[in-house]
Amino acid sequence: MVDVQTVSIAVASASIVLAAIYYIWQIRHQTKLRETDLMMRLYSILTDKEFTRDYGKVFRCEFKNYDDFVKRYDSLYDNSEQELELKESFSEVLNTGEMLGLLLKRKVVGADFMYEIFPALGIWEKIKPVVEGERKRYNNPRICECFEYYYNEMKKREQKLQKSKA
Repeated sequence: MVDVQTVSIAVASASIVLAAIYYIWQIRHQTKLRETDLMMRLYSILTDKEFTRDYGKVFRCEFKNYDDFVKRYDSLYDNSEQELELKESFSEVLNTGEMLGLLLKRKVVGADFMYEIFPALGIWEKIKPVVEGERKRYNNPRICECFEYYYNEMKKREQKLQKSKA
């Protein structure tokens, strides 16, 4: 025969199990909401009219190597409007790349997520000689290290995708 105490223990145990299941479900739901919010915020930054303009300016810059870049564009401190705009564009692209790299490096987001939002392979390959030249010029190997980390992770991701297709 089942007594009241046994029933109350069973009900309490079932309540605890249900509460734990609900709590786990809530955590998963909140995590998905946070990821979605972050994705939308990043997407709005990366598709912003100003950022896409800056990205295009940087991508269209013509230079062969760091010395050629310095010869053509290092007069950015002459304060002509066009030169200041180019400097701001470089700064915006580099800062955005650093932010994305930091999020990836600290594992706030995964490589798959970032690859879908902004693979960044082409832009890093474009600015890499400038970054390496600036590192030497200022004797600071940490300049844009998170952006470089981001690029390396995106490259690994792309290679993984290519292997899986083959």
